[in-house]
Amino acid sequence: MLVHGLPLSHVHGLVLGLLGPLRLGSRLVHTVRATPAAYAQAAGSLYFGVPTVWSRVCADPAAARALAGARLLVSGSASLPVPVFAQIEALTGARPVERYGMTETLITCSTRVDDERRPGHVGVPLRGVRTRLAPLEEDTDGLTADGLGALEISGPSEFLGYLGRPDATAEAYTADGWFRTGDIATIDADGMHRIVGRASVDLIKTGGYRVGAGEIEDALLAHPGVREAAVVGVPDADLGQRIVAYVVADGIDETALTAFAAERLSRHKQPRAIIFLSELPRNALGKVRKSLL
Repeated sequence: MLVHGLPLSHVHGLVLGLLGPLRLGSRLVHTVRATPAAYAQAAGSLYFGVPTVWSRVCADPAAARALAGARLLVSGSASLPVPVFAQIEALTGARPVERYGMTETLITCSTRVDDERRPGHVGVPLRGVRTRLAPLEEDTDGLTADGLGALEISGPSEFLGYLGRPDATAEAYTADGWFRTGDIATIDADGMHRIVGRASVDLIKTGGYRVGAGEIEDALLAHPGVREAAVVGVPDADLGQRIVAYVVADGIDETALTAFAAERLSRHKQPRAIIFLSELPRNALGKVRKSLL
């Protein structure tokens, strides 16, 4: 039995979370709101969630332990922070399956039920799907020193185009027909994909370096007092962009958290400022609205 509380106005909740089980004749419990208590009470064998849902489940250890009997815990729609992956495993005994897709492409990459589930990675391409990394800027010859590139996809599940927007459709494709996802990624030697974030908001150009916000967020989330973290680039006359972190945390101040991050990040990746909030702005699917930060 599948359990989830994802919005039915999004492809994750509607196509995968509703039409999928209906097509296969599976039972489905939609919890309306994806709360830890609702997930724990549903007693399902398969759970879908986004990183925010899993983070909140882990913050309620009793609810998390109630999921220990599930066959599969699945995370999608955004990258699952490595510390949250570790918390899920510690509380439930299960290593979550991560996957990657978009409204325009449906699911394109996934870790496998019977193979490695590597923290911070969304797996390998599905059958028939091809992926590649392109330079992040047209005037460069290759990927960044960290192996970052713009993820492009070719596969059978791609959409036909944006309704009434031929200009946007044309812009979304390369000259040789690959779809530009707009995401930044790395691909390990064995084909495992890691999604760093959106090129528009998660690629920070600071002091001549290109830095992925996701790596900095994972470093901050490794502190036990940090519950949520979002990193953005703020215009700076000297650096081009200054790294600023917004966090939801308990029992730690900016000085201590800055020192904690400095132990885990290269100098050019360390936040220049840390701002504490009571909560991060999110959309209906739980993704942080970085444009508001």
